[in-house]
Amino acid sequence: MADIPETSVCLPVVLVFIATVVLVTVMSCLCCTVLHFAGFKGIWGSGLSISAQLGVRDSNEASWTQVLDVLEFMSDATRIPILLDADTGYGNFNNARRMVKKLEQRGVAGACIEDKLFPKTNSLLDGRAQPLADMEEFALKIRACKDAQTDPDFCVVARVEAFIAGWGLEEALKRATAYHDAGADAILMHSKKSDPSDIEAFMQAWNNKGPVVLVPTKYYKTPTQQFRDWQCSMVIWANHNVRASVSAMQQVTADIYANQSLVNVEGKVAPVNELFRLQDDKELREAEDKYLPKV
Repeated sequence: MADIPETSVCLPVVLVFIATVVLVTVMSCLCCTVLHFAGFKGIWGSGLSISAQLGVRDSNEASWTQVLDVLEFMSDATRIPILLDADTGYGNFNNARRMVKKLEQRGVAGACIEDKLFPKTNSLLDGRAQPLADMEEFALKIRACKDAQTDPDFCVVARVEAFIAGWGLEEALKRATAYHDAGADAILMHSKKSDPSDIEAFMQAWNNKGPVVLVPTKYYKTPTQQFRDWQCSMVIWANHNVRASVSAMQQVTADIYANQSLVNVEGKVAPVNELFRLQDDKELREAEDKYLPKV
């Protein structure tokens, strides 16, 4: 948008940045604009958040082309890099490499692919099986994605789900090494423990072989400085914007329903003019003055 501040950063630069960079989730183009103005250097295109916004479950019920449509609008709305939560790559190596080409065409900066089976199961669901993909086949999928890219700045992040699936450090390290050797630009190491013990053990054993991305949804009490001390390249706050929007909508709609009035809520919500600002109505007014005949 015309008056978005110039803070664009290539995703490869973010991944090797000397300090830990934070990404926040988005589920809509409006959210992209809000994050950009807040000063964030990158955006996480969360699969959970996008599927929730589309009204379906986070189990690949939205097709990859439907997700692509959302990403196209998001990319138009911001100039900071978007890293897509691309689930398992929406199929085998052939589906995944075609997805990379289509993301590049829309200006998306990267894709994060997890080593589980299609259709995916959300990692935070309780009591669900989390079967892992064959390690060699997934490594070759990563290689296919890297071979398919034409933009040298496009990033492929390999998400390791070994801890999520109940495996230990040895399996997590083995998979991370295989995907790193296959060409992954970074490793996202995932854990749903309420403490960061899995992550700390991995980071010590990994010994900074390559960039690491963390998603501390469950171990959120860990100070961000701890991630910096471990030399983590990126931290993703993965779903809090969509959860915040749900809480806000539930409170507002409950109040309106109970009181049959807007009196209690008008002062608590963004003014309509703020929506117009975020939509960059100013640019449209200037264009109308320039391109429409004067009456």
